[in-house]
Amino acid sequence: MKVNPDNWQQNFAQDFGPVSHVETGAVLFFEQGSFTTVQDRASGGEPVYALKSHLWLSILISSLALAPAASLANGPGQVESQFDRLQENTDEETFGFREGSVVVAPVPFSNPMFGSGLALGVGYLFKDKARSNTSVIGLGGVRSDNGSKAAAALINLSLDNNRWKISAFAGQADVNYDLFIGNRPFPIKQDGLIGRLQLAYGPTETFSFGTTIRYLDTTVAPELPNLPPLPPPVSLDASLKLVTFGINADWDKRNDSDYPTEGQRISFAASYGTSIEGLSRDYEKAWLLWDTYMSLTPQGVLAFRTALCGASSETPFFDQCSIGGTDAFRGFSSAQYLDFRSTSVQVEYRQRLNKRWGVVAFGGIAWAGNTFDQMQQNGSHSAVGGGLRYRVSKKFPVDFSVDYSFNNESEQLLYIYVGQRF
Repeated sequence: MKVNPDNWQQNFAQDFGPVSHVETGAVLFFEQGSFTTVQDRASGGEPVYALKSHLWLSILISSLALAPAASLANGPGQVESQFDRLQENTDEETFGFREGSVVVAPVPFSNPMFGSGLALGVGYLFKDKARSNTSVIGLGGVRSDNGSKAAAALINLSLDNNRWKISAFAGQADVNYDLFIGNRPFPIKQDGLIGRLQLAYGPTETFSFGTTIRYLDTTVAPELPNLPPLPPPVSLDASLKLVTFGINADWDKRNDSDYPTEGQRISFAASYGTSIEGLSRDYEKAWLLWDTYMSLTPQGVLAFRTALCGASSETPFFDQCSIGGTDAFRGFSSAQYLDFRSTSVQVEYRQRLNKRWGVVAFGGIAWAGNTFDQMQQNGSHSAVGGGLRYRVSKKFPVDFSVDYSFNNESEQLLYIYVGQRF
């Protein structure tokens, strides 16, 4: 079944798609009895390692909860992956579960799909050992002005100096958005209950592999009662209970997880999904991301991303390959072009102007189709743009990002988020 253009983006935890939520102004954090801003924590505070974790906790909660409950398998979650790549930040840290910090992070957001609103995350952060990434136990919720709302809980553990990583996630969402059918938006509402468990093992510091199981119970319907019924093939996905089993592997040679200037990263995932209630359904999906970074000058970095995705013909519309969802492509809504095959190439130049400010210029081209042969027949989808970066921390390379894109359909889109797009 095919919806063109269709679907969705990267996911609720690991699979929630491109993060296009907004962080406006200073983000407040509540830790150990007092409120501080990102800038305050950058210049001091205990424990130091918590700063980056605060940012990623707030981003995680907002994007996980806001992405539609169904988009769980669409790519390598841009947000939760930030947790997987957290590094130790100081030699003066203390380690162990009892030495952690409680964090409260309210985050304003805005994006083209869900409008504007507020996300609130509460988490306990700690480090198991000196070389372990930060572990997180958290709760969060969001609500937007278009009526979308969600709540989520997660446990993300990095143990034994990152040799073992365990992630568990549970969430519920009730969201409203436009699903593109043909070339026209169709307002729908989607609710869902999701649970996900992931286990990964790292035999070396740069390579890890693991397995994932996901449960999803979701329903889709027209947003308003006076709208016509869901057209086929979307109507076939109106009510589904699915279990998905997956494998994944990650090879990461970047010199930094937040702002890499050299190195490469290759991520791969493959999954098999089957329905346990509703219309009988068995399907497969796999995707590959290849990121490369090169320093051209002391303050200038060139970044590349190549993405490849394939899904079988029985894949529900919300789990198909998505331009913007699978690959974090800027220039098109994640719900606009989805199909059984997609590929894209992106390039971005990043220039630091001083310690606080930076600019970027980016461009990309993408294809989607029923088959790889048909992708070229459907034509390409391209976009260019530029952006501004503001570094919120003097200690760590974490940026607030504002991007503006122009696509080959004479459309413009604004993206506001934390971190780099890839």
